Amino acid sequence: MSDARRKAVGREARGREAMGRETVGQKTVGRQTKRQEAIGRPWSTDPYADALRTGRGPLFLRRRDGWLLPLEVERWCARADAVDLDVLGRCEGAVLDVGCGPGRLVAELAALGRPVLGIDVSQAAVAHTLRLGGQALTRSVFDPLPGEGRWDTALLLDGNVGIGGAPSALLRRLAELLCPGGLLIAETVTVDVDERVEVRLVSGAEADSGGEAAFPWARLGTPALLRHARPLGWRDADQWTAGGRSFVSLRSRTTSRSAEPPNNKAVISSHRARKPLADSAVADS
Repeated sequence: MSDARRKAVGREARGREAMGRETVGQKTVGRQTKRQEAIGRPWSTDPYADALRTGRGPLFLRRRDGWLLPLEVERWCARADAVDLDVLGRCEGAVLDVGCGPGRLVAELAALGRPVLGIDVSQAAVAHTLRLGGQALTRSVFDPLPGEGRWDTALLLDGNVGIGGAPSALLRRLAELLCPGGLLIAETVTVDVDERVEVRLVSGAEADSGGEAAFPWARLGTPALLRHARPLGWRDADQWTAGGRSFVSLRSRTTSRSAEPPNNKAVISSHRARKPLADSAVADS
């Protein structure tokens, strides 16, 4: 057996070990239901769940200044497109999709026989992923997860670099989840922006009214993400654009090191936001 093949087989084995015996059936979803009801995360309720059921928006994150940040529900609910497939082709070994949404990427990898797990705080998103044939858990990235420290690749796409509104805390947590030298593939905003904001999830009909409770979120371009990542030991592996979208891949430390656990309660509770902002904001009229 060649060295390359031996390494690939090793990654596959680690992936299945990482996923362990944890199931994603009725019992698991039931346990997570109680946790989500206790935390009260907005992505677990309407209007996001309604948008996933119909497969279309409009759906927005509304900033306090009134700007509406459009969410690409139709693309998330469609099959993986050519840009997605290029990203998936870069993945190594066992893949953890953080904020998997309705599961197009998890389902695509699963169909290829790749070890993959999606996590999302939205029960509707996890249920959608399961219906597509992927494995998923109703969890925040800051919750205990199967296979911590053994995942080969983590995906942070569709703007999920914004989760928690604290990029450094999110990057520390991802370093805990990946194996030494593991790969992070993140989608970034196409311009150099480093913005921390509070937003509310609203539908088109609610854009001028109450909507859900506000929660922290972030928008990061590639230079900003690198500015947060490099002091934490991440190494820039690649950068590219495709289909009007921008991506960066990073390598975690090649030696094990315990990352500082997130200790900000607001951050831990705010893998509330499953899906993120588009590259441009639309002014509220």
